[in-house]
Amino acid sequence: MAEHFDQLNELNERISLHEKITATHKSINALFPFIARIAVAIYDPGSGLIKTYIHSSDIPPSLNHYQAYLDDVPSLKKIKDRGLPRVINNFLTFEHSGNEHTKRIGRQGYVASYTLPMFNNGEFFGFVFFNSNKKNVFTETVLQQIDIYGHLISLMVINESNIIHTLTAAVKTTGNITHLRDPETGSHLDRMSRYSRLIAMKLADEYNLSDDFIEHIFMFSPLHDIGKIAIPDSVLLKPGKLTNDEKDIMQTHAKMGCEIIDDLLKNFDLENIEYIEMLKNIIAHHHETINGKGYPEGIEGDQIPIEARIVAVADIFDALTSVRPYKPAWSNDKASTLLKELAGNTLDETCVSALLDNMNEVEDIQTYFQDSI
Repeated sequence: MAEHFDQLNELNERISLHEKITATHKSINALFPFIARIAVAIYDPGSGLIKTYIHSSDIPPSLNHYQAYLDDVPSLKKIKDRGLPRVINNFLTFEHSGNEHTKRIGRQGYVASYTLPMFNNGEFFGFVFFNSNKKNVFTETVLQQIDIYGHLISLMVINESNIIHTLTAAVKTTGNITHLRDPETGSHLDRMSRYSRLIAMKLADEYNLSDDFIEHIFMFSPLHDIGKIAIPDSVLLKPGKLTNDEKDIMQTHAKMGCEIIDDLLKNFDLENIEYIEMLKNIIAHHHETINGKGYPEGIEGDQIPIEARIVAVADIFDALTSVRPYKPAWSNDKASTLLKELAGNTLDETCVSALLDNMNEVEDIQTYFQDSI
């Protein structure tokens, strides 16, 4: 009996999505050594943004931390609308096309590309890119084999996302079953998650944050307050100021959130989610403060994980600029003034600056995700 070495055996192991993409690239290179990079960009249907997500190359990509409105990238929008892939066998003919993403890829040294759209149950999800450092290599014979790998990558990426969506749905369902209500709207979670992603993107170089790390901050940040499921209505929905005893009850939501997430991960068999420590850090530490006077542990400064510092700023800014039972919405200027006062004391100064220095993007998010009154 002959033995055969499975080129994709690594996919059987408990490894990260990035490692799976890299293993797949290695397998492709055994057939097509001219493929120098595989990359994935995912689509946010809420805002219309296409965002770099993950790639297989060890070389820092020119499109790192890049996003654009899909409507502003006609060549990619055409692929999405037609639902068909695109082959570019010589990037030189596209250098003067006006598309920034195409120019950046060309400057990276890639001269040919194959772009495959990803769909999840008929809904557009993003793109898989195969980039080559040689021209005229994407023949029909090559493409027929690459398509198989492209759909495999698509399934891996979509599966990772679906796992997180399952977790989010479980949290929402738990809240509905217990009939507990947080006064924060779904639009609050839409906005603050995108503020979190915006802050993370602007700090990416300083903190060496990868695109998939940033995207997981975006995906996990809406779960920051899941512990509020366990807070009684009399405290959670109180329109006035909380008493000291009520504050103590409210502050238990960080610890309760960690216990709830542990149960959900175990019960839904989701304990192998990538960046699970990030999720737990966000839930546990988004109420810690730079001066050490926060809760639940009273840690300070850089002891607070960067993902929790990011979410804290995003959450507070949106809380200030949103209607609450106990206050009207503040203007962006008024909220910005308070955040500047809190910076370096309560909130991380670099996170505050990353948000407030990009108010045009903040306003775009507010326009897309307005509360329904």
